[in-house]
Amino acid sequence: MTTIALPSITLLYAAAFALLNLWLSVRVATVRIKGGTMDGHGGDGSLLHKRGRAHANFNEYVPIALVLMLVLELRVGHAAGLWALGAALIVGRLLHPFGLERPAPNPFRMAGILLTWLATLGLALWAIYLAFQPGPAITYF
Repeated sequence: MTTIALPSITLLYAAAFALLNLWLSVRVATVRIKGGTMDGHGGDGSLLHKRGRAHANFNEYVPIALVLMLVLELRVGHAAGLWALGAALIVGRLLHPFGLERPAPNPFRMAGILLTWLATLGLALWAIYLAFQPGPAITYF
């Protein structure tokens, strides 16, 4: 019988991203309540618009990265590369919303974008490489 280690790296990063997503949601809700804007984003350039975009942008990038992390972890186990790419993604997603609230261009936004793109690219290229390598045979019962 083959034993498979459960994906604890992805589990930890998924929990961290869930907390970050909640934080982004609270930031949007706080501005909505203070400004009395319950629908929409209050116009381009408003704080609500910027925070709403940061939240939406997070949800555009993080799910595919987590899927890639999960599949990679199931394939390779506890790899230092997963820790590094996950950390880069977390830092990128933390920097990005602060950058969106500052005049562009600024180092927070640029670093957030670059770290997100590089981490996602690294995960994708690693997954493509592994897709062409012989995988382990697994017997489930």
